[in-house]
Amino acid sequence: MTSNRPAYRQIADQIRASIEEGVYAPGAQMPGDKTLADQYDTNRGTVGQAVRLLLAEGYLIKKGRNYAVSPLLKKILRDANVRYRKPNREAGPDGQPSRGAFASEVKALGMRAGSDVTVDRVKPPANVAELLGVSADEVSVLSRARRMTADDVPVQLATSYVPGEIAFDSALENVDTGAGGMISRLAEMGYVQAEVTEEINVRTPTPEEVDELQLTEDARVYELLHVARTAEGRVVEVAVHVMPTHQWTLRYGWALDGN
Repeated sequence: MTSNRPAYRQIADQIRASIEEGVYAPGAQMPGDKTLADQYDTNRGTVGQAVRLLLAEGYLIKKGRNYAVSPLLKKILRDANVRYRKPNREAGPDGQPSRGAFASEVKALGMRAGSDVTVDRVKPPANVAELLGVSADEVSVLSRARRMTADDVPVQLATSYVPGEIAFDSALENVDTGAGGMISRLAEMGYVQAEVTEEINVRTPTPEEVDELQLTEDARVYELLHVARTAEGRVVEVAVHVMPTHQWTLRYGWALDGN
């Protein structure tokens, strides 16, 4: 170790370079701390700091009591310019039916999309209730909570809320909402989403998110508040997405009036 950078950062640099060069392949189990300490002529504590940094960056994942190279070394592109269009929701890049935009985004990386879905009738959070124009003090919305994965790596927690007046006793209460997901089902029910606004903040994960997304406590996540309206201005869906920043690229675009 010769530079002024802390030793653990230099070791992390070398391990990161080995991963990027294919010395450690995606999904491969990493050597133990003692082996790495011997390899880099340092101690296990320094190796532990390096590993923690690489976990936060997404190069490594926890695998039982050990660590492995993440199968997801390329970021998932969430392109808001196209992801809500019907063709992108209902068919993946391979032309096969897709269960929504997320599935298509993961397929684009050659990976398998998965989603554990919990559907329930609930009292909404106060900010969600205000946006949807429903009561926060009674069961007034349908909640669709998803833990989403790419090749079994957790990459997103997303909960969508739809007014009960629309969603109760509808196809939206099915765990599998079919090709195109809930946006396509809402359209079939007469609630075509015509306008979307999204607010994005970056924060540290909650303890529950650390567990569900297999993160370190000092990782960072995007919290994205998605609000969808019909052409008449009615809010028909509010969704809260939590995504590790090291796993996602967010893309937006808009037209200018030329002035």
